[in-house]
Amino acid sequence: MLCQTDTLIVGAGPYGLSLAAHLGAAGVDFVIIGRPMDAWVNHMPEGMLLKSDGFASNLYDPEDSFTLSAFCRERGISYHDRQVPVALKTFVDYGLSFARRYAPELKNALVVSLRRTAGGFAAATDDGDTVIARRVVLAPGVGTFRYTPSLLSGHDKALVSHSYDHHALSGFNGRRVAVIGAGASAIDLAGLLADHGCEAHLICRADRLKFGGKPGTHRRTLWRRLRHPDSGLGPGWRSRLSTDLPLLFHALPASMRLPIVRRHLGPAAGWPMKEKVERRVEVMTGHRLLGALAYGDRVRLFLDSPEGKALSPTFDHVVAATGYRVDVRRLSFIDEALRNEIACVALTPVLSGRFESSVKGLYFIGPAAANSFGPMLRFAFGAGFASGRVEGALRARARARVAPAAQDAPANFAG
Repeated sequence: MLCQTDTLIVGAGPYGLSLAAHLGAAGVDFVIIGRPMDAWVNHMPEGMLLKSDGFASNLYDPEDSFTLSAFCRERGISYHDRQVPVALKTFVDYGLSFARRYAPELKNALVVSLRRTAGGFAAATDDGDTVIARRVVLAPGVGTFRYTPSLLSGHDKALVSHSYDHHALSGFNGRRVAVIGAGASAIDLAGLLADHGCEAHLICRADRLKFGGKPGTHRRTLWRRLRHPDSGLGPGWRSRLSTDLPLLFHALPASMRLPIVRRHLGPAAGWPMKEKVERRVEVMTGHRLLGALAYGDRVRLFLDSPEGKALSPTFDHVVAATGYRVDVRRLSFIDEALRNEIACVALTPVLSGRFESSVKGLYFIGPAAANSFGPMLRFAFGAGFASGRVEGALRARARARVAPAAQDAPANFAG
């Protein structure tokens, strides 16, 4: 089946869905393709609580009318901007409801190839359809960019996996599992494994685990609000500047931008996870991974302890909760010739102030845009800013819808 459109959105997570809401309201002709909220539905552990506060966990329509707060009020779900952690299930249900409301014709499929055409781009999907579009906005999720250290690579997934590979955790009941990492995904997974009767061990190089501070029930003093202003990324001036001045960040030279993105908001978990980990998970801080050896149905890890002592514990399974690294080369569905045209810095696309890459008509939003617009783009909170900027650019450029290539070509895909 062939479809022609002005704009194609690839990806149906918070960024892709928020942009769809903006384009629909602006009257821009578009098609959106992706698995709705896939990372959240299938690749985050059951029972997880979001690290972000409720007010920072929205998807974004132009009127800000369908917020997480509004959704919870409609459904009778307990909600508070800061004091009530957002459950993964609540966020998933909200995101899927947002998709039904603002992207009802979303095509639930994957784009398997993207190439240039004379008038723009052609995308093929895994179910055999083709979309011809003048412009394409790529909103790839983090799963494409998951990172596993070389010391843990190459093993059978039954023994060594990435945290992105796990949603249901019941299969780990009674097993001895090592989780490698010190960030939110590592801490969350270790705590939730303990909930499932797993003997969980958390191993990391960091000398201690970090957790967000539990919000108080009283309004903070003016002095504390001035010293540590609130933001969608948490309290502090660096976070506040990141959320309020992304265009100023964009104007900085790459030599300044890249270190800020790399260092700001380092590994830390949300405050509710502290009690799930303390005295329930064997935490091994300050331990350096030297190697891993699989034998039979077990994995032996080789570690260097803080005291310099060599350790070699064995586990039934090892999970690399080692994060994500954006790399345009990992977007294998993009035709190689087209991918080679994309100007990059540190393997991430160089973007204009409207999120357009060096390839005219090709845009990137989400984590792939963080090195251009700052740490905010690593989080769902950045979807509002990105959607507004890209919608403005596309609305200004939009012309009459491309005429169908054949008499029986559909005007759009049915959801």
